[in-house]
Amino acid sequence: MGERALELLGAIALRAETARRLESGGARAVLSSVVEATVALFEAEAASIALYDAATDRLVFEVAAGEHGQGVIGVSIGIDQGIAGFVFTTGQALALSDVASDPRFGRTVAEQTAYVPRSLIAVPLVDERGTIGVLEVLDKHSQEAFSLRDIELAAVFARQAAVAISASRVERDVASLLRASLADLTPSDASPAAATIDELVAAATAGLDREDDSHLWGLVEQVARVRRADPDALELVTDLLEALARQSERASRTRRRSRAGSGRARDR
Repeated sequence: MGERALELLGAIALRAETARRLESGGARAVLSSVVEATVALFEAEAASIALYDAATDRLVFEVAAGEHGQGVIGVSIGIDQGIAGFVFTTGQALALSDVASDPRFGRTVAEQTAYVPRSLIAVPLVDERGTIGVLEVLDKHSQEAFSLRDIELAAVFARQAAVAISASRVERDVASLLRASLADLTPSDASPAAATIDELVAAATAGLDREDDSHLWGLVEQVARVRRADPDALELVTDLLEALARQSERASRTRRRSRAGSGRARDR
């Protein structure tokens, strides 16, 4: 174990902490913002996001917004149940104008939430690993049914939610990553206990926040602020970073040539 384990854990912890700080409020806060914005845009009765839980092989409704949205939070369904289950397993978005007449509709679950919708949109949340959840929007105030254009708009919100979830994955996976790393460093019959892992992690991350010569956390905070900027500002920052990178590369090459020239001069 010893120093090698501590170095490895420190590297993992550093990356995890960087990802957390860049996340801008956490995935759940972003998901809440997504459903709130969805309700406002569609003038809907409710919107919710269900995420796939691999441990139970079920969809769990994590966040919701709207006058009739809160009752669904915490409800879980099988991936073969209801409209959400269909959208999750097929990856196909749906717009239904008469939910009650659709054989895929799970009335029992809807009644459990104290609100049975008349119409809805359901779109999959997809990232590089596949479908990870479903965004549902229930009942527009202004119209009886949702349009194809509404499906396209809902898909935009679903993409934002998927991006937020992907950004938080590093933080969520840190515990399993640490255990896997420790398993590689210890014999199979001497795997460290959870308390030992906690002690090792504490030792590896001690002083992680302290100021150092690299000013790492200051840079991370600035990048996090940039990520919250509007697209025009992001484009400008990208151009500036590219210019700085080119300048740094030129300066590095100049220094290397200068050191090489000095070495040849000494040899003579």
